[in-house]
Amino acid sequence: MTVEPAPTRDVGAEELRTGRLRLSRPGPGDLDAIFALHTDPEACAHNPSDLLETRKDAELLLLRWSHQWDRYGFGYWTIRPHDSAETLGFCGVKVVGFRRRPVLNLFYRLFPASWGSGYAGEAATAAVDWARVHRPDDLVIARVRPENVASQRVALRAGLVRAEHLDTPGDDGADWFYVSDTSRYEG
Repeated sequence: MTVEPAPTRDVGAEELRTGRLRLSRPGPGDLDAIFALHTDPEACAHNPSDLLETRKDAELLLLRWSHQWDRYGFGYWTIRPHDSAETLGFCGVKVVGFRRRPVLNLFYRLFPASWGSGYAGEAATAAVDWARVHRPDDLVIARVRPENVASQRVALRAGLVRAEHLDTPGDDGADWFYVSDTSRYEG
């Protein structure tokens, strides 16, 4: 049985701004980008179980993201440059169960065209910083494939630290764990 934290709402979570990016709550207007990103084999190369097959799958994914927002007042954000409507990808935190305790899973997936720009690290840092301020009692985790060196760099840039003692097999291979505070979770 997984214990979930009590839902709390944070009105300020629907939009975050960084030096170059605007992160906003996804809505129906983001459905095309969700579908395009999650049907891109390159974008999902390290997590092929996340690949979607149909637009209906994308609608269901957006619905799950919306339920997270409705219940907790935070979730995954759509990433855009300040001066553009172009969607670069998605990033944020959501409540998941891990070893019978609730934690915040950090997610970041960007379109390959925006890779190498630092956008993922900037967005992930904003998400982790938001969690540290607004959900200080919740551990933030990132599960990364051992061969996904770029994702490992993003987790480290966001302020997470490697926690080998938490590594587990995942749906798509080994999950290496990065966490916000190793002293609070010994496994």
